[in-house]
Amino acid sequence: MDKLKGYGMVVIASILWAVSAAITQNLFSNYGMSAEWLVTIRLVISGILILFFASLGSGRVHIIAVFKHKFYLVQVVIFGIIGMLGAQYTFFMTIDTSNAAVATLLQYMAPVFITLYFLIVLKIKPSLLEISAIIMALVGTFLLLTNGSLQSITITPKAFIWGIASALTLAFYTIHSGFMVRHLPSIIVVGFGMLIGGLFMCLFQSPFDVSTADWNVKVILQIAFVIIFGAILPFFLFMDSMRYITPKESSLLGCTEPLSAIILSIVWLNTSFGVYQAVGSALIVLMVVLLAMRPSEEKSETKKVIVEEEV
Repeated sequence: MDKLKGYGMVVIASILWAVSAAITQNLFSNYGMSAEWLVTIRLVISGILILFFASLGSGRVHIIAVFKHKFYLVQVVIFGIIGMLGAQYTFFMTIDTSNAAVATLLQYMAPVFITLYFLIVLKIKPSLLEISAIIMALVGTFLLLTNGSLQSITITPKAFIWGIASALTLAFYTIHSGFMVRHLPSIIVVGFGMLIGGLFMCLFQSPFDVSTADWNVKVILQIAFVIIFGAILPFFLFMDSMRYITPKESSLLGCTEPLSAIILSIVWLNTSFGVYQAVGSALIVLMVVLLAMRPSEEKSETKKVIVEEEV
């Protein structure tokens, strides 16, 4: 029963992230909302609420520790601006210039860049499984973008660049947060990351600079969903699932996010998907599954090298 509970928490979190992406696309397309404003308000409010909940328990000690230790403060600032803000802003811009399904699939290229980081920076040779996964990812991305023909590229170069930037910043988010959670609880790292990223974005986009002329209850509810059910709740569900299942199982079940995003885009947002695009999407999801199925000892060795490199 505990395992089923953990599985359910990850699946629900993944579906909520996918629904949030679809709603974000709807807000951009039908209400002219800017990615800059939505990511600013989402990060600031989510960061404040997460740190507030953390302060109610033992997290208060760790919140104070961030301000007392320069090392922690510098690291959470780097994580907040490059990792958290970088990943979310580029993801929202990919949605704005393409659609939720393409944005989610391109962001799931992050494991490829993480593997390349291991190879180039940490000098860890990829296994046959990882090489196969990278080839699948490249072929899948080609099919997703071209639908099988160079004459029918389905997304703009701008959307592709934002999508690759989204995958790169998510790769940084993953690597750097893996280092950070060895020093601070994950809820503190994510809470500060969101708040710092949001406050930094406020330098360029005021959270009060938004036109509300066309707003109604439906719009407000969608914004609230993106903040509460697209950021805060799925984070808690995903992190808490680790009490019942392994990170490997969580990663595998997380693949329901791109699948959910594709289904929602087709059914709700009327996004067209060709046969080759469907095959490409399946290859990208399969790539994530293969990388998640790496042997546990290989993952442990990778984590050890990352820690040594960061220190």
